[in-house]
Amino acid sequence: MSKLKTLDDLLEHQLKDLYSAEVQILAALPKMMDKATDKKLKKAFETHYQQTQEQKERLEKACEILGVNPKGETCKAMEGLIKEASEFLKEDAEDAVMDAGLIAEAQRVEHYEISGYGTARRYAEQLGHSEVADLLAQTLEEEKDTDELLNDLAIESINEKAE
Repeated sequence: MSKLKTLDDLLEHQLKDLYSAEVQILAALPKMMDKATDKKLKKAFETHYQQTQEQKERLEKACEILGVNPKGETCKAMEGLIKEASEFLKEDAEDAVMDAGLIAEAQRVEHYEISGYGTARRYAEQLGHSEVADLLAQTLEEEKDTDELLNDLAIESINEKAE
């Protein structure tokens, strides 16, 4: 890895990290969809899978605008979050308890993404990369919406069923 000398270098690093995270999420989400039993939760995961594909494409576009190759880094944080979620999927749990746990695992991922996209968007804005900032802002709002949806599902029904 080369030395990070400027905010542009740091933005590039953040974009590559986010790209790796999205690729890993695309591989992990189908397993969570399969394990979910609540219809609304399953639908939320399916919708987020489609959004994640679009988010990956947005990152590719942002990188193209900046002349950056999005590949070449591995997001270790996402790797850890997904490993933890994969271990949870192996638990012997009642359906509602599994669904509540899936929400917890998914929200950890969403919170990481919210942080990453928020930071990258701020860097892009600071550097005057308004088109890139707009792409990142769109994804940031989707991540926040997904987190809110998961939270609502937990509060409105799933946590009570798990109780």
